Amino acid sequence: QVQLVESGGGLVQAGGSLRLSCVASGRTFSTYAMGWFRQAPGKEREFVARIRGSDDNTYYADSVKGRFTISRDNAKNTAYLQMNSLKPEDTAVYYCAAGRGGSYYTTPYEYDYWGQGTQVTVSS
Repeated sequence: QVQLVESGGGLVQAGGSLRLSCVASGRTFSTYAMGWFRQAPGKEREFVARIRGSDDNTYYADSVKGRFTISRDNAKNTAYLQMNSLKPEDTAVYYCAAGRGGSYYTTPYEYDYWGQGTQVTVSS
C-alpha cells in the first residue's frame, strides 16, 4: 500500500509559479511511475505530466509543455511539479498518482494510488 500526500497548492496571479510536492509512503517509491493529473469543476480528470520509475523518462500534456516540469527525488520519496507561467485555465485540483505495470502512464487507469489533491487557483 502506498499513501500519497500532495502539498504546495494555492492562489497565484497569472504568470506566476508554484511547486507542488507529493510525498509517498513505503520503500518502493523508485519502482513507481509518478503522474500528475488535474480536474477543474465540471470537467473530467486530465493528464498533466508523468515520470517513469525505470528511467526517469518524462512526458507532458501539450497544454503544459514548456511551462511545467515534473521531477522526482527517490531518496526523499517525493515527486514534484514545477509550474511556471501559470494561466487562469490551469486552475484545478491537482492530484498525484503512483502506478506500476503500465505502458504510457497518461490515463488514470494506469495508476494504482492517488493523493487527496491540492487546489491551484490562478487569477487573471
